[in-house]
Amino acid sequence: MSALSPPTHSPLLLNTKTNLSLSSSSSPSSLFLPLLTFTSKRSSLLTLFSSNKSENGLASEEKKILLEKYGYDVDADDSFSQSSPKSKRKKDQQKTRGGKQVQDPPVEPKQPPRTTHKLLQVIGGTVRRTKLLSPNSMDVRPMMEVVKGAAFDILQAAGGSPATLRPGRWLDLYSGTGSVGIEALSRGCSEVHFVEMDPWVVSDVLRPNLEVTGFVDESVIHTVRVEKFFERAEQFVGNSGAFDYISVTPPYEVVDYAVLMRLISESPFLGEDTFMVVEYPLKTDMLESCGDLVKITDRRFGRTLLAIYGPTWAQKKKKSNTHKTQQVK
Repeated sequence: MSALSPPTHSPLLLNTKTNLSLSSSSSPSSLFLPLLTFTSKRSSLLTLFSSNKSENGLASEEKKILLEKYGYDVDADDSFSQSSPKSKRKKDQQKTRGGKQVQDPPVEPKQPPRTTHKLLQVIGGTVRRTKLLSPNSMDVRPMMEVVKGAAFDILQAAGGSPATLRPGRWLDLYSGTGSVGIEALSRGCSEVHFVEMDPWVVSDVLRPNLEVTGFVDESVIHTVRVEKFFERAEQFVGNSGAFDYISVTPPYEVVDYAVLMRLISESPFLGEDTFMVVEYPLKTDMLESCGDLVKITDRRFGRTLLAIYGPTWAQKKKKSNTHKTQQVK
């Protein structure tokens, strides 16, 4: 396009060849008319001029729309990517509501990957001394081996078979690593239902422990909260009836034992011949009975306490055995 070519007009009737030099003869209204100019060599550069008065000039968004119509790459222009002082003030005002500074939500630190180690083992039975996985962190707290050993010794003696566990079905609540339920399978239980809500613990700890001990076929895993498990009991267990054994090893700080024990006593999982093992912390009042069961024993291991409930016939048998021992002495 030569410099002497007649003026051309855009579809918006904006003069694209107007001389930008202002003279005294220029009309005042022409100062507020947005103009478009092209360079003489048809370069892609397009410059938009507007009045200094914002009410007569083009807004930023209008500029973008207009320039895009003429093929100008707005996104590549730094002048459009930078926020204007007005937009910055608007953003600052949005962060201040009612005279109070609104803070951006804090960015949560990235959690390190969870790992495991082999510090647990099966104490007795067919897979005795098999090493079991447990998390390195303290979010899962397995039952101590000395507590677990004492619990199974009491259960075997109360069931009338000191050498092995009386066969039956076991419900392992808050199972975590599964060490209690696996111990039960190793000592003669026919089936164990594991209830654990943490998917990572189930996939990276509990299931590998069942695989290494060979008890996958005898196990049923319920990845759900204990409360939900009780609410939907028939869906999870069906009409199989009460369990022969129940172990309760919850995280101390998040459990209300009074509520938990009432939940268990009112559930179909508890029968009149069920044995139940409950691990609990100091300064916790445990009832002398749970449903039809009575407390057989209550032991302390440092800061950990162990209560075992069972049928009345098991309590009478224990008292009879204690009386016979005293007579022999």
